[in-house]
Amino acid sequence: MIYTSDSLKQLIEEFSQLPGIGRKSAQRLAMYILKLPNEEVLNIARVLVNVKERIKYCESCWTFTEENPCNICASPKRDRSIICVVEEPNDVLAIEKTNEYKGIYHVLGGVLSPLDGIGPEDLKIKELLNRIEPNVREIILAMNPNIEGEATTIYLTRLLKTLGVSVTRLARGIPIGGDLEFADEATLTRALEGRVAV
Repeated sequence: MIYTSDSLKQLIEEFSQLPGIGRKSAQRLAMYILKLPNEEVLNIARVLVNVKERIKYCESCWTFTEENPCNICASPKRDRSIICVVEEPNDVLAIEKTNEYKGIYHVLGGVLSPLDGIGPEDLKIKELLNRIEPNVREIILAMNPNIEGEATTIYLTRLLKTLGVSVTRLARGIPIGGDLEFADEATLTRALEGRVAV
């Protein structure tokens, strides 16, 4: 498509960089922005800048937060004897929506992917090991059921079993190749309830 404006072309380019946004969706978003009143566009811009300035990683579990520690890590109601290990902060949100899990989390910040140059040293594995205290009785590995997730699960299982802690994984209610953030609450609830030792 030929654009009549370089600024419109630039906006479409920026939107198309977002995950899950193709060229046509980016164009629709740009056209929507153009139709908004200036004050609403400025409000969106302020919210974007605000979230970038205020959100940081929890120094305990590595999820997104405005406070350190995050509200999950700080809650006295959470069971600190169970740590659910996930890939990304989105996965924490997905599991929390089930209202079934009452333990704490640890976000790795990705998965092992030698083809992409991501090894154990690139993930928050050392930080996970530092969190395992005598009162920790179970580590739930909640990786996405794809090749990288499986490789990470196998690696962590071998590593954690040497520490004498019980290691479980989510049951197979989540389809292979799926992502936790896109799973519905019922599927995640069944997966949490049916987790098995590895």
